[in-house]
Amino acid sequence: MTANRHLYFLSDIGKEKLIYQEREYLCPFCNREELSDILDEEASILLVKNKFPTLANTFQTVLIETNDCFANISTYDTLHMRKIITFGINHWLKMEESGDFKSVIFYKNHGPLSGGSINHAHMQIVGLKDIDYKLNLKDDIFDGIEIYKEENCLLNISTKPNACSTEFNIITTPRHDNFMADNIQKIVNYILNQFKCSSFNLFFYQWKKSIICKIVPRYVASPFLVGFSIPQTSNRLNNIAEEIQKTYYDF
Repeated sequence: MTANRHLYFLSDIGKEKLIYQEREYLCPFCNREELSDILDEEASILLVKNKFPTLANTFQTVLIETNDCFANISTYDTLHMRKIITFGINHWLKMEESGDFKSVIFYKNHGPLSGGSINHAHMQIVGLKDIDYKLNLKDDIFDGIEIYKEENCLLNISTKPNACSTEFNIITTPRHDNFMADNIQKIVNYILNQFKCSSFNLFFYQWKKSIICKIVPRYVASPFLVGFSIPQTSNRLNNIAEEIQKTYYDF
């Protein structure tokens, strides 16, 4: 039996979401008094059920990172960034361990080309009832040129990226939330400020005893990828690695 590989978009709910966003003058994540189905909170960090669950056979939640609509990963202080990552990973793994889903996806959209629809900083944790995302993974998408290493934790730049020409991997074995948070923040700063890219995604994986975050600057998708599933890589990987080392790690 072939494993299910497709998510099904619920168009009617998608239309409701669009109508809601068009008529509301307040950011829904700023208007906290109107938020419902709050699952957990820690200071300004909230986990809520998605008001518009547009994907069939899933359980969709939203992690609201802050009560400041203009803040983002590049502006958080270190303590807040670490709290977000620990809060998110805890809930992601708890859903994974519940046995209610084939797999659970934890990710973040930021910017107009990332797939997001709300600017207020947030992440999403989605339980998939029919799909195991790990069936699509291969070890080599996490291989790369070392940028920084600390004991069993590694930051690298992909030599065989999954989709985009420049992908960064933060690999912690075992789990190390502070290393993850600190290095996500450095790479996001690099993407936004030196790479001059306004959009990125974070993708989290539980893979072979490691917790991994893949950070992907986002541009218009390549037709080679969309039409033929052929990813591209960059001829500047070593240069990028050296730039990051000199800027953030005093190499």
